Parts: sequence; C-alpha cells; structure tokens
Amino acid sequence: MAHSQRAEAFFIESRLADAGRGNPEAYFELGIAFSAGTAGAEVDLIQAHKWFNLAALGGSERAQECRAEISDEMSAREIAEAQRQARAWLNETHRRAA
Repeated sequence: MAHSQRAEAFFIESRLADAGRGNPEAYFELGIAFSAGTAGAEVDLIQAHKWFNLAALGGSERAQECRAEISDEMSAREIAEAQRQARAWLNETHRRAA
C-alpha cells in the first residue's frame, strides 16, 4: 500500500515538474488525473479543466475534447476559476523562465 502511494506521489510530482517546463503531455496527464481521481489525485474539475486548457493551448485535440466534456459538469464560475488558474500558471512559468 505504501509503495502504491509513493508511486502515485512520484507520478504527480514528476508531471508537475514536466508541466513547469511547458510539457503539453504532462498538462494532459494531470488533467486526466484530476478529472478521474487517479494517480493519487482527488477529483477536482477546476484543476482538471485548468490542465486540459493548458494542454489544449499546446495543441492537444484530446485535451480540447476532455475540457469540453468536463465543462458540461461545471458552473460558469468554476470554469472562470479554472481559466484564471491557467493564466496564473502561464504567467508564473514564463516569469521563472525569464
């Protein structure tokens, strides 16, 4: 059980590190984790939308489809918050890269 939890934590940490380097596949995988509650992530549609949005900006058509699917389950306020968080992520990662 502890091994599984460590593996899940490593997955999320490694995907976040790759996302910090602008990896669209990492964005997509984080979106999947938060939308389905896998890899140790709790289901969080705001986080899922944020990551799918970032992956879609990186050109992922699968992310566009997933984002549209979960948007049907979200309020306008939740979608706006996810978009705000995506913009903040981009601003922060661009600032660190500069």
